[in-house]
Amino acid sequence: MNKTLLPIRLFFVLVCAAAGYLVCLSIREWDGHRLVATTVGLLLGLLFVLVDIMLKGFSLRGLSAITFGLGVGLLISHFLSVSPILEEGNPQVRFLAQMGLFLGATYLCTVIALRGKDEFNLVIPYVRFVPHEVDVPLVLVDTSALIDGRVARICACGFVPGALIIPQFVLRELQAIADSSDSTRRARGRRGLDALGELRSIKRLDLRIHESEAKRSEVEAKLVFLASSMKAKLLTMDQNLAKMAGFQGVVCLNPGELARALLPSYLVGEIIDIDLVKPGKEEGQAVGYLPDGSMVVVNDAREAIGKVAAAEIISVMPSGNGRIIFARHLIRDAG
Repeated sequence: MNKTLLPIRLFFVLVCAAAGYLVCLSIREWDGHRLVATTVGLLLGLLFVLVDIMLKGFSLRGLSAITFGLGVGLLISHFLSVSPILEEGNPQVRFLAQMGLFLGATYLCTVIALRGKDEFNLVIPYVRFVPHEVDVPLVLVDTSALIDGRVARICACGFVPGALIIPQFVLRELQAIADSSDSTRRARGRRGLDALGELRSIKRLDLRIHESEAKRSEVEAKLVFLASSMKAKLLTMDQNLAKMAGFQGVVCLNPGELARALLPSYLVGEIIDIDLVKPGKEEGQAVGYLPDGSMVVVNDAREAIGKVAAAEIISVMPSGNGRIIFARHLIRDAG
């Protein structure tokens, strides 16, 4: 239970109990039933609090949808009840028909409005239909994801669903890194700003800048709080932040994990063509790189450095940056 709501709910229950007691003081005939009236007031207060707890997660948009549905249902039932269909007949039958129309029309219209609540936005006291306000998945971006740079290419391919949210404090942190006196940090910050520019240039991307500030001191805590309150996923390269967010129920997206998941699989015995660019650590070894960045160490291929050589895979080992493939050099026939 929310720590802020708990005292409010307790105060409300006590006020209800006090109201029951005060009713007995104002009505002399009930003076002997003070305990019963206080208990009834207490139980009514607890009932309202129970309804409040059961409605947890019910949004203002849902309330607007119910209001709209009830209004339409009342209007339909009114028009049907005053129509010529119910002008004649037994008064009791007419009353039952009107009651059935009232209950049925209001129920059906309310249910239909709740099912389609994401298709409109009800602004009180006016009704305004706004198609672009439909709920979409939200993805919150942190500084590390922008500095990594791959987020722009991922979004350009359409792999990020919904809207991309960049908080204002992330932009300030990125600008501070870009203005750093350390050349390495400055280069990282500028790469993040370049990625931000690439994101802005993607026409079909729903990119939003979140202006409000979270009441937290650290950027990581602000990101987790915002992602949790907005029910958004968190796009980050920071493993520690991902663990902290996961502990609080926030789903994290990591471009590095996506890249590793998309690495093509190579089997032992498979033959590949590799451009050998430098000698390896061991005698006779040569090193090349696959298009995905995987390093390939080829035995007995020192003389093929600078050329594209055929190699047979003999083992695949995972590494911190992906994987290392070991292979043996195959000499093609001249013919």
